[in-house]
Amino acid sequence: MDKLIYTFLFFSLVLSSCTQEEKKEKPIDYKQVNEGMILRNKIWHEQEMMDIDAFVKRHKWNVITTGTGLKYVIYESKDTTAPKAKEGMLVKVNYSISLLNDSICYTSEGEPQEFLVGMDNVESGLHEGVTYLHIGDKAKIILSSNLAFGLIGDMDQIPPQSPLVYDIELVDVLDANTHKSIRNEK
Repeated sequence: MDKLIYTFLFFSLVLSSCTQEEKKEKPIDYKQVNEGMILRNKIWHEQEMMDIDAFVKRHKWNVITTGTGLKYVIYESKDTTAPKAKEGMLVKVNYSISLLNDSICYTSEGEPQEFLVGMDNVESGLHEGVTYLHIGDKAKIILSSNLAFGLIGDMDQIPPQSPLVYDIELVDVLDANTHKSIRNEK
């Protein structure tokens, strides 16, 4: 009986190996993959922009939209003749960062933070956003995810592909070399 079972198993294996067709792997069509990714990103971006527009409408803000898609509204301006931040200058800002659901992710908690405009490792949209502000201005700056933390988020409190809302005050603009305020250099 055992001999019959082994013989049956042997012939089953031989037959199955003969009847199975060799499966060839299809080469990856990178053009098709790329086109699919571009389409997916376009759809995602369009949805994100609609979400941002709905957020702005819900808050009844009269925002200015820049060429990059950044949106901002200055809600308090003390002195429109005060200097503005420019690339290469050191800025001091108070801020809070929130998501479109109004949940706050980060805040400077009243302790101004500094960064070098155009140089330091902060969101690209923030570099652009502060250049529209005079010293003393308070504004809402809304960044789409591509101007913020992008596809991966910050791996802590900001999820992947999240638009961000900065509530920001430009406290001061400093000369990057001397760290002295340019407030009096109008």
